[in-house]
Amino acid sequence: MPEALVSSAFTRSPALPRGFDVSGGGLHLLPAGLVWGEQAAAAVISGNGWPIADGWAAFTALGVITRRQGGGAALAVAPFAEVVDWAEGEDPALARLVAETIHRIGAKRRKWGGLDMDRPRIMGIVNVTPDSFSDGGEAFETEAAIKRGLALAEAGAGIIDVGGESTRPGADPVSPEEEAGRVLPVVRALAEKGLCVSIDTRHAVVMGAAVEAGARIINDVTALLGDPDAPVVAARSGADLCLMHMQGDDPRTMQAAPVYDCAPLDVFDHLAGRVSECEAAGIARDRICLDPGIGFGKTPEHCAQILGSLALLHGLGLPLLLGVSRKSFVARLSKGEAAKDRLPGTLAANLAGLDAGYQILRVHDVPETVQALTVWKAMREGA
Repeated sequence: MPEALVSSAFTRSPALPRGFDVSGGGLHLLPAGLVWGEQAAAAVISGNGWPIADGWAAFTALGVITRRQGGGAALAVAPFAEVVDWAEGEDPALARLVAETIHRIGAKRRKWGGLDMDRPRIMGIVNVTPDSFSDGGEAFETEAAIKRGLALAEAGAGIIDVGGESTRPGADPVSPEEEAGRVLPVVRALAEKGLCVSIDTRHAVVMGAAVEAGARIINDVTALLGDPDAPVVAARSGADLCLMHMQGDDPRTMQAAPVYDCAPLDVFDHLAGRVSECEAAGIARDRICLDPGIGFGKTPEHCAQILGSLALLHGLGLPLLLGVSRKSFVARLSKGEAAKDRLPGTLAANLAGLDAGYQILRVHDVPETVQALTVWKAMREGA
């Protein structure tokens, strides 16, 4: 049955905060009032808006979010120009913080995985596993997995994400040796066909071997926290990275009792910290993409709150990936549908990601997503 109605992650505030102490942190900017196409260009040219990732969307307002003493977060929304004037009138340090964040939001994203980030990309999923939540066993055999990867690329996936260990709640762990045996022949075969291949793993030894086999991207659900050797291996590999947010340190128990003060802000702060740690480990910032980790250590309400404020993560100035395909939050917010009957809810969330300027959608259903993306693109170009 559906979960209870979702509440907002924020408490509304009637006005922008006064006397805010920048030194204490806790201020976030949420792009709001989004427009697309010529409407976006007109807003930017007139000084009433700013682009998101130098791409297809622009924002004409900003949500100014501050953490509240005692928990939670307050949200005040004002026109773009008004927020800039407010920051400049409050404090030079606040003005610098707001200006730096706005410029990170608007900056063009560099190539990731060798692909331009100036248009949406689809990442197709190949699970070389017997027990993944949605399609376990369908591509478990090597030849079936290779065939699936080629078919997804033919259908329009620009990236093929190959995984050999299920990370669904309660899944049994797989040894790195067994995982490598599952994925390396698939990675090698797809890379030899010239495809952009991502390796979905939390094990350092698999990361290194997969990159040697031709993978261009390491996609780690633990954001390089799941294996002490992962940061060093990832840094030396030269591959690009996707860092995902997951509450907890084990997929088997991540859904036991997830708790957040403010889910969107907590995800932002965690990923910001992981980016800093990766830079300290020798991983260049422009190699990193971020994933808010929908369904990983989050209730359906947490997922809905994060999806309702997706543009927040643009404040880190990096490419963004959204992975919602067939996940249980869809069913728990709807009518309890089985995994393969969650395409409509998946498409709804993915289109919200496109509207928010996300560059990559990780999906099982590539042809259906391509069709939705094609129609969405035509509408946005006509705006």
